[in-house]
Amino acid sequence: MNPRNRMTRCAVITGLLGAATVLTAPQAMATGAHTNAVSSTVKTTKPLGRLGPLTDIMIERVRVSDDVAASKFGTDSPIEDPVREEQVLQQVRTQADAVGVDPDVAVAFFRDQITASKVVQKGLFARWTAHPEEAPTTRPDLGQIRVRFDRLTTDLLHELKKTERLRDKPVGCAAQLALAIRSGAALERLDPLHRQALNVATRSVCRSSEPAGQR
Repeated sequence: MNPRNRMTRCAVITGLLGAATVLTAPQAMATGAHTNAVSSTVKTTKPLGRLGPLTDIMIERVRVSDDVAASKFGTDSPIEDPVREEQVLQQVRTQADAVGVDPDVAVAFFRDQITASKVVQKGLFARWTAHPEEAPTTRPDLGQIRVRFDRLTTDLLHELKKTERLRDKPVGCAAQLALAIRSGAALERLDPLHRQALNVATRSVCRSSEPAGQR
């Protein structure tokens, strides 16, 4: 190949590489912009207010109850399991004492979490019985679900400790909780069943301003 042809070929190759760079740069920029947008969305989609983190974990627990229902539906496993519930509450009492949360407060709070889970399970059982085509086709491992519940229990207890002072102020707590519930339910797009469960789960978050005999 003579020098002139070699120079021409190099110029063509250089031009093609430059064109490829120009064509792919916008795509890379678009991909980067999309990634940043998603990351930003993930960071901001949390319930608002000082009780947002606590509410976020409660919503996750309510969501996990869907898997509990799917694992039990069509089997002999009952929704109501008083023996298992008392075992869980006894474990909560022990863990609460270890992290510095009043055990009685923790038990009352987690009793509401258990009730909220049963609200979801009963609602889904009724829906799937009425509409078999909507019933789950796979059965989650209940053992793995309990591992998830154990993690959530630890997280919830730590949040109860962090929010102790706020939750002891009925008016301020009620305002912060309402904000967290409304924003969390909207962000997670909770349906009426899961909103009902969340309302049950949050019943004992704030200290009541009424005397014990009037609650």
